[in-house]
Amino acid sequence: MWAETVAVTGAGSGIGRAVLLAAAARGARVAALDVNEAAAASVAEQALTAGAARAVAVRCDVASESSVAAAFDTVSAAVGDPGAVYANAGIEVNAALHEFPAGDWERVVAVNLVGVFLTCREALRRLVDAGRGGSVVCTSSPAAFVGHSGGGNSAYAASKGGVSAFVRSAALDYAPYGIRVNAVVPGATDTAMLTAGGADPDRLRAAAATQIPLGRLGRPDEVAAAVLWLLSGESSYVTGSHLVCDGGLMAKSANDF
Repeated sequence: MWAETVAVTGAGSGIGRAVLLAAAARGARVAALDVNEAAAASVAEQALTAGAARAVAVRCDVASESSVAAAFDTVSAAVGDPGAVYANAGIEVNAALHEFPAGDWERVVAVNLVGVFLTCREALRRLVDAGRGGSVVCTSSPAAFVGHSGGGNSAYAASKGGVSAFVRSAALDYAPYGIRVNAVVPGATDTAMLTAGGADPDRLRAAAATQIPLGRLGRPDEVAAAVLWLLSGESSYVTGSHLVCDGGLMAKSANDF
């Protein structure tokens, strides 16, 4: 039985959904936060079936300070202050940099980076006030460390680079409180977001088979297992770290000689 309340942003689909359901299967109290209220409600219902002690669905726009604060108030009242938080909500918009609309750039940064800050701030406030430790995990990306050969990734890469720097800094600041802050780095994972830009799923899978050392796309449940480990006491001596879950892609040189 998981002793903590687990809160997940972007819980309505993809990796966030997989993490919430994995926590539910361990008997956790869970909070599904998503800008899509219907998706959050659906996964919260599935969480109860999967074994969650309690579950709540909350609409949350992570780019809005008031929305995030209200969401955490709702979570605390419904299922208790979260001791494990996965700041996962994110979007991706691709375009050549010289043609990138400023509004799209700002929206990517607002969701992917400001959203992580606002989510973590609310979680950390409650953990510090409670005087107990906890665990926060943020979603970074290989784009924070290496360029994407497909190009057009500048806004997403910048936002995720910011997340990785944020994680390292926050981990040092909150280690004295017994609060751990880490990042998961998912590679190409078989979710709706992977093809949201209109990419051909079959082409992506074929490319994965030749470019990713393990020869396939990742599954959301595989990334969820990594996140759950970071959220749990099993990783009690890990903070300020990045757990790469990418099928070996970042370990591979671009050169074949």
